[in-house]
Amino acid sequence: MPKPGDAMPTKKSNGKQPTMRDVARLAGVSQPTVSRVLNNNPSAIPVSEETRRKVLEAVRVLGYRPNMTARSLRTQRTQMIALMIADISNSFYHPIARTVQDIARQHNYDVIISSSDHQYDNERHFCEAVIRRPVDGVIMVPTHLTDEDLDRFIALTQTPVVVLGQHIKHADVDVVYADDEKATFDAVNWLIAERGHREIGFVGVPDQYPPGPRRWRGYQRAMELAGLSVNPQFVFEGDFTLESGRQVARRLLKLPDWPSALFVVNDLMAIGLILELQDAGYNVPGDIAIMGFDDIPEASIIRPPLTTIAQAPVEIGKKLVNALFDRIEGRVSGGRRALECPCLLIPRQSA
Repeated sequence: MPKPGDAMPTKKSNGKQPTMRDVARLAGVSQPTVSRVLNNNPSAIPVSEETRRKVLEAVRVLGYRPNMTARSLRTQRTQMIALMIADISNSFYHPIARTVQDIARQHNYDVIISSSDHQYDNERHFCEAVIRRPVDGVIMVPTHLTDEDLDRFIALTQTPVVVLGQHIKHADVDVVYADDEKATFDAVNWLIAERGHREIGFVGVPDQYPPGPRRWRGYQRAMELAGLSVNPQFVFEGDFTLESGRQVARRLLKLPDWPSALFVVNDLMAIGLILELQDAGYNVPGDIAIMGFDDIPEASIIRPPLTTIAQAPVEIGKKLVNALFDRIEGRVSGGRRALECPCLLIPRQSA
């Protein structure tokens, strides 16, 4: 058995993973001391710098990795949270995921990230994966999950859940949301009152996507309040993707008459519209004004820069992850909380 001051041996060669006991023996300290060094808990009994150095050197030499399964049995914590976003290719979600990860690291947590691609089967697969591999908390951007799905998930995992989207009404799930119906109403009213548009079309998504009906209601209400009719020929559907925006533009190009402006329920489709219309030789906003929703980074890069509604994804990420750690760390108990993030109209050159 090595003694303090002896030369450090190499990693164990018997095929077994080194244990905390092996680290303690090599460093010449007790297992609780190794635990205090590795957990880096400032409230625990202080450890001298020399002892810390010996423990960390033993960890390095042995190639020791903490047994997270054993640790979770002792602490009832996995030090892991799971994040399910709707579409990893949509840059709206990138700041949300980054913010969640950054704040989780401040809590010494890792993050598992999954993308559902707006598919119900993928959302259910994510839930089953978390049931099989427990985590301490879950953040979701669900499109199709029902209250019954969430009931089962919470019952089997006993873990706190925070979601983005006011369509989730589960009594035990915290919700972060933006009032996108009101934001759409305000934006369309701005097109009417400040830009003088009278014929305004709408590019939405099927009702199965929760933002679609809310933003459609906001658009309709603004048009009705202004005494303007909605022309069915100027109402289109996409699926949130850039390519579907291009497809809408191709349908628009076949019409004999155009609206003077289009409100589009997300930026990717709005950008697809602009690109396709420009490829066909048309000018935005000269031939038609276009407004998006989200304020993704590409919105300020496209030419002309896209007039849009900002949802503040960094702030959304902060609210999501802080709400989750409120639950994990016991600062909050009880039923559902609804946490609103503001929307902001960003006027640029496309409308």
